[in-house]
Amino acid sequence: MVDSSLYAAFFAAALLLCVSPGPDMMFIVAMGGRGGPRTGVLAAVGVACGALLHVFAAMLGLSALFLAFPTLYYALRWAGAAYLLYLAVKTFRDKAPLDGEEGRAGSPAPSRWRAFGQGMLTNVLNPKVILFNVAFLPQFVRPALGHVPVQFLILGLTMVLIGLTIDTSVGLLSGRLAALLRRSRRFARGLNIFSGTIFSGLAVRLLAAPK
Repeated sequence: MVDSSLYAAFFAAALLLCVSPGPDMMFIVAMGGRGGPRTGVLAAVGVACGALLHVFAAMLGLSALFLAFPTLYYALRWAGAAYLLYLAVKTFRDKAPLDGEEGRAGSPAPSRWRAFGQGMLTNVLNPKVILFNVAFLPQFVRPALGHVPVQFLILGLTMVLIGLTIDTSVGLLSGRLAALLRRSRRFARGLNIFSGTIFSGLAVRLLAAPK
């Protein structure tokens, strides 16, 4: 149902794309650094679920709406940037209490399921991912083989699984490193500043990227 030679080329290209640091990976590093290994892993799973929704949208042809109606693209772009800025403000205001300390002022580190939801929403609200699927996946689809939606699904699932494998490893490693150093109040506060800076940078990148 999928051309084997094209699939091999797609797998190699998808692997290179997923290994290259990008917004999703930086988001996962920030979440793992703030909440620990499991939080980083769940953030990666959330990102993967968001990517899966994009795959289904591309398979059903919904992504083409962004090409026909640019206003939808800009609306989602601004919504995604606003959400990232919201995360940045919350992170900058976090007082980062040490492990075992009772409630101090400020926001606690993100819960694991909140990290999952934030990862999914951040990915879903990134119109660049939608347009990427529209431009990238069709290059490896052979209409002559039939079952075009199924080919889209196979390719999309492959990319999501590759990304999930790499991103969960990144989330786990960043979380473990942060857990070892979190007992230092100064380092814990530095992690929040680092994470907030990442969220702010991703928002600016989303708005400033070429149309």
